[in-house]
Amino acid sequence: MRTWPRVAALALAAALTACSNGNTGAVSFSLSARRPPPAPLAALSADPATMPTISSAGDSTIITLGNDTIILRSVELVLRKIELKKVETTACDDVPGNGDCEEFETGAVLVSLPLGATAATTEVTVDAPAGLYDKLEFEIHKVDPSADATFLAAHPGFDGISIKVTGTYSQAGTRSDFTYTTALDASQEAVLNPPLPVASGSAANLTLRFDVSSWYLNAGKTALVNPATANPGGANESIVNDNIKQSFEAFKDDNHDGRDDVNEGS
Repeated sequence: MRTWPRVAALALAAALTACSNGNTGAVSFSLSARRPPPAPLAALSADPATMPTISSAGDSTIITLGNDTIILRSVELVLRKIELKKVETTACDDVPGNGDCEEFETGAVLVSLPLGATAATTEVTVDAPAGLYDKLEFEIHKVDPSADATFLAAHPGFDGISIKVTGTYSQAGTRSDFTYTTALDASQEAVLNPPLPVASGSAANLTLRFDVSSWYLNAGKTALVNPATANPGGANESIVNDNIKQSFEAFKDDNHDGRDDVNEGS
């Protein structure tokens, strides 16, 4: 199984079963680790002093809250079954036996979130039937040696792992390097509101954004935890897993700036 580094594709092997009327456009996918604007994050706490701040240093992302800092140097995820689902339409339903015309999917792929000053990375462009798409579904996938033998041969460090993060944790000035891994295995769904329009002969871009600034917040969302304490069996494992599952959204992003085109501030 091929891997993609920081600027690479979610789904080179993506297969799309399209409606047979030839009326197609294109959809490109991007990844972003950019934090949403302050309003959604402010809902986590009434006190602005308990909200993390984000900055960049080269190709790293720095998360700071109080006297504690997390420097993210790499964030890798294993994703699979990435499906863009089309709003139900009469034209599509009229094609006999073509129930799959609303989706495309891939096997397991290793992706790296863009860190530092990079807003979003373009992944891959696929043909798609013209129309409106209202859901993005995917799995954060724990690698299974029996089912993912080819993938594991290419990435032997991911046996039983779905996400791997490396970086440095600093608490009141005391620094320690960490490697965080999780066996999180979860199906995820992002509702596209408004739906993503794809026009015949035109291209649209859909960005999948993970807000990494929220991953290592404690249960009260008031302080950072050491990512090493969230490794399997660690005291903060379930808290961080829950944070990750709540950290993503998908939206139209034709200018590839990591922000929602419909609500450009978000």
